[in-house]
Amino acid sequence: MYQVLYRKYRPQVFSDVVGQDHITRTLQHELQSGKLSHAYLFTGSRGTGKTSCAKILAKAVNCLHPVDGNPCNECEVCRGIDSGAILDVVEIDAASNNGVDNIRDIRDEANFAPVNCRYRVYIIDEVHMLSIGAFNALLKTLEEPPAHVMFILATTEVHKLPVTILSRCQRFDFHRVSPEAMLARMQTVAMQEGFTLDADAGMLIARLADGGMRDALSTLDQCIGRDRHVTAQLVTDVAGITGKDHLFRLADAIAVHDAAAAIEQLSDLHAKSVDMERLCADLVQHFRNLMIVKTVRKSDSVLICTAEELAQYRTQGASFTLETVLYAIDLLQETAVTMKKGVNRRIEMELALLRLANPALSNDNRAILSRVAEVERTVRSGVAVQPAPVATPVLEPEADETPDEPDEPDESDEPEETDAFAQPAEEPAPQEDEPQPEDEPEPPQPETRAEPTPEPPAAQSAPRAPDVRDDETFAAWPQVLSELSQFNMAMWGVLTGSTAFERGDFILIKSENAAVSSFIRTGTNARDVKEAIARVTGRKYRLGIYSNPAPQKQEEKRDPLADLLQKAQQLGVLQE
Repeated sequence: MYQVLYRKYRPQVFSDVVGQDHITRTLQHELQSGKLSHAYLFTGSRGTGKTSCAKILAKAVNCLHPVDGNPCNECEVCRGIDSGAILDVVEIDAASNNGVDNIRDIRDEANFAPVNCRYRVYIIDEVHMLSIGAFNALLKTLEEPPAHVMFILATTEVHKLPVTILSRCQRFDFHRVSPEAMLARMQTVAMQEGFTLDADAGMLIARLADGGMRDALSTLDQCIGRDRHVTAQLVTDVAGITGKDHLFRLADAIAVHDAAAAIEQLSDLHAKSVDMERLCADLVQHFRNLMIVKTVRKSDSVLICTAEELAQYRTQGASFTLETVLYAIDLLQETAVTMKKGVNRRIEMELALLRLANPALSNDNRAILSRVAEVERTVRSGVAVQPAPVATPVLEPEADETPDEPDEPDESDEPEETDAFAQPAEEPAPQEDEPQPEDEPEPPQPETRAEPTPEPPAAQSAPRAPDVRDDETFAAWPQVLSELSQFNMAMWGVLTGSTAFERGDFILIKSENAAVSSFIRTGTNARDVKEAIARVTGRKYRLGIYSNPAPQKQEEKRDPLADLLQKAQQLGVLQE
C-alpha cells in the first residue's frame, strides 16, 4: 500500500527535524548529559515537528545504543516503539480522551514499572482539549511523577493551558519552518523519489504551507499524483489558488467609486451561489494583500500568490491610498461580524460595498480620513479635482435643516444681504475706497483681505475685480482652527491654510482646498466649526463659503506693471 510522503519521510533522528535547531540541540545536550526533565511541553503551529520530536525523544531515552543523543533506530526497543509493539510508550489523543477517567487511568498506570524500557513515556497530543477536571487530576502526577515516568505534552494552543500545568513543564516553542528550509527538504525528497521539482514551484508550495512541513509534503504528494514534473502552474492548479478575478473586479469598482458596477457583480456572484460570508472574508484577504504591496518593499516574500497575481496586486494597489485600504479592511471585518447577527447576508454585503464605493455615505472618521487621503493623492498627482461647483457661496444650514434645504426666512433678517452674498458681482463697493480723480492724491491703503498667495503692494493697489467685497478679515480665525483641532482633526486638516471673513452674522470661509465645500455641508462638521467660533468669540455665527471669481475672469491675467502705471495716472503722480 502506498505511503504518503509526510509519513514516509517523518524524521527519525533530531537532525531530520527541519527548522527547529534551537530545540533539537537542547534536547540532544540533555540526553548526552543525562539531565532530563520529567515533563516537556511542545508548542507551535501545525506541522512544525512537535509530535515527531516527542517520538524521537521517547525512543532516545529508551534506546539501547544512542548515538550523540539520537536513537539508533536499529535496536529492538527503537523498532518496537516504531511498530507499536512496546506498550511502555503511550500516545494519547486528548481530543477524544479528555475526561477525568482517562487521566485517572494514566495516573494509576504510572505507578507500575516499565516492562521493556527504562522509562514509561506518555505523549499527550492536543493537550489543550483536556477538561478542567482532567487537568486537575493530572496536576499532582505531573509535578512529582515516579522516577521511571516522563510526560511529553503537545499543543497548538498553549494559551488554553492552565498556568499550573505550564509551571510544571519544560517548555519548547516550535517556530514556523522558513520557505527556504522547506524547499531544501522537498528537493531532498524529490531526489529520493525520482521526480523533478522546479525551484519556483517549491517556493510556492512552501508559502502555501504557511510554515508547516507536513502541509508542504501533502501538497507535493498531490502534485506528483498529476505529473512527475512539478511546475509552478501545476501547483497553482492543484492548490486551487486561481479564480480571484471577481475580487479584482470588485476592488476595481471600489477604486473608481462605481457603486452600481460593484452591486451588479455582487448580484452575479450571488446567482452563482457564492456564499456572502466567504466572499467577505476573501475581500478582507484581498485588501490585506493590497496593504502588504503598499507597505512591504519585498512583498513577494510575504504574499502567497503567483507572479502574475503579484503584478495585478501592484497595479491595483496604485489605485488606492493606504488609508482607503485600511478603511476597507476595517469595514469588511465589521461586516463579517454583522452578518452573523443580520437578517440577510446579501444586504449586509451590499451595504458594505456601497460604503466602500462611496465613502461620503459614512460619517465615520475612518471614511473621512480616506476621503481626505484621496484628495491629497489627487492633488499630488496633478490631476484636476472635480468638486462640487463653488462659483457662488453656499450657506451652511442650521442644525434643524438638511444640507440641501434653503435657509428659513426667520434666520435671515436682511434678505438683501443674502442676495448680495449670492451675487457678489452686483454688490457696490463703498465709495470712500474708490479713487476720485478730482480729490487730492492719497497714498493707496492696503486691503484687509488675506490672500493665500501674497501679491506685491503695487498689484494690490490695482482696481479691484467686480466680485471683490469689502468684508472684514476675521482675525480670530487661527484661534478658531486651534480650538477646532481639539475635537475634530479631520475638519481641522481640511481647513488648514484657509482664511475667513466676517460679514454681519456670517463667517465666510475662503480656501484653496476644493474639499472644504463638501465637508462644510456635513452637519457634524459645520456644527463643530460653529462651536469652535463660539468658544473663541463668545458669539454665534452662521457659516458660508467665500465665492471664487468666475473661471473666465480667473484666467484673465493683467500685467502688474500696467496696473501700476494706470494707478499712478489716476492719482496724478504720472502725466500721460
